[in-house]
Amino acid sequence: MSAAPKPGLEQQEPYRWPVPPEGGWTADDLDRIPGLPPHTELIDGSLVFMSPQRKFHTRAMWLLESALLAHAPVDLDVDREMTIRLDRTNRPEPDLLVYRAEADTGADQTWYAPEDVVLAVEVVSPDSEVRDRGVKPRKYAEAGVRHFWRVEQGADGLPVVYVYELDPATDTYTPTGIHRKKMNLDVPFPIDVDLTEIYRRGRS
Repeated sequence: MSAAPKPGLEQQEPYRWPVPPEGGWTADDLDRIPGLPPHTELIDGSLVFMSPQRKFHTRAMWLLESALLAHAPVDLDVDREMTIRLDRTNRPEPDLLVYRAEADTGADQTWYAPEDVVLAVEVVSPDSEVRDRGVKPRKYAEAGVRHFWRVEQGADGLPVVYVYELDPATDTYTPTGIHRKKMNLDVPFPIDVDLTEIYRRGRS
């Protein structure tokens, strides 16, 4: 026996996906298109939608956000899931970013300029591997974001953090370290993270 449909459910109109204009969407369009899913990005004029995230992704973001907030100097601040306006057709959304505190324009702000971003962090998910490993770091580097971390889930379930620094002569990232269990860095500011605490209870 099948359940009766809920009243009104069958009358709902299907979601109408935005139709891009000729030449693709622009960075300004991202704030104007109605009904976009949360955390929609703009890559090369195309909208990119985020899939539901795994527990690892959520916990890795919490662990690193907490550490960055605890260690960042007073002239820097930390945000999650805010876009960076790289150019007219690119507004990617890193999972975490560190930015110059003076670039904060208030509660209605939706993006940062790349020159104000000190560090971009991407936690890799199965559906975002190509973007997080290649497309997005390349674009961050070309726009001048000096530091980039890529976070992946290791075979033991713990984070593995791949750390990169911008080579200003080539506008590309140079790998400076791969960190497992512990991460101790001097740049962009001194920070010490116990990566084994990703699933620790009693978060404070």
